[in-house]
Amino acid sequence: MPFLQVSNLSLRIIGETPRLLRSVSLSVGAGEVRALVGESGAGKSMIGKAILGILPRAVEVVEGEVWLDGQNLLAMPPMARRRIIGAKAALIPQDPLTALNPSRRIGPQITDRLVHILGWDRARAESRALALLEEVQITDPARVMRAYPHELSGGMRQRILIASAFAAEPKLIVADEPTTALDVTVQKQILRLIKGMQERHGTALLFVTHDLGVVSKVCQSLSVLYAGMVVEDAPVRDFFAAPRHAYSRALLAATPKYTDPEGSLTPVPQTVMDAVRAEVAAADGVWHG
Repeated sequence: MPFLQVSNLSLRIIGETPRLLRSVSLSVGAGEVRALVGESGAGKSMIGKAILGILPRAVEVVEGEVWLDGQNLLAMPPMARRRIIGAKAALIPQDPLTALNPSRRIGPQITDRLVHILGWDRARAESRALALLEEVQITDPARVMRAYPHELSGGMRQRILIASAFAAEPKLIVADEPTTALDVTVQKQILRLIKGMQERHGTALLFVTHDLGVVSKVCQSLSVLYAGMVVEDAPVRDFFAAPRHAYSRALLAATPKYTDPEGSLTPVPQTVMDAVRAEVAAADGVWHG
């Protein structure tokens, strides 16, 4: 079994009929990098939250399973599930400014997980945090450990979140659009850093993004989502060579080309949108006319 296996996962807002996720199935093998791609609102981040057990209170699981390292997380009591996730999975969130506690110094925000989840003593946890800050290429890590988030740049805060995610040596990391809040020059550095850390630590990575250019450089496989439904699942090389689904082909055609900066953008054709909406309606058991 893959390290992560999501099977027929469906979510909805409590009391509502339309589903946020529709029978989503995907897998991530040990050390694999899989992308979740699609437009805003497709359900990419919701999949990551379901895996990590951090769904909003208003969202419920309708059906499905989430297997992590051979254990079905959704069949566990909440406390047992949190222990498994805390030891084996981690999150690199989208916005480092809101993810870090502004009233606490950086050091404890990295070490607390090691102390409270893995049972390390504080000295060992601090030594690990300093080593990780060096690995993510932060100069003078001892000073940064004493700093508050507002005293650091956006790029440094994101590096700290990457270090924190790798701190407990998780076997799976969910990276939820980790470069969205950064300027373009810093984005490239952060992507290289994440990829290098993933390769050195042998971590499986579920990379949430809407940028197909990032997918081509970082990922091995991908799942394309529309309205909470996986419309295509493929190795990255096969996807870019010959995408099977009409919506996937339209997304590729709509991607801006850096070799033609003056070229006009190609919108997704209405016929393709009508067809994929009909698939979504069929998945919900609703007539689409």
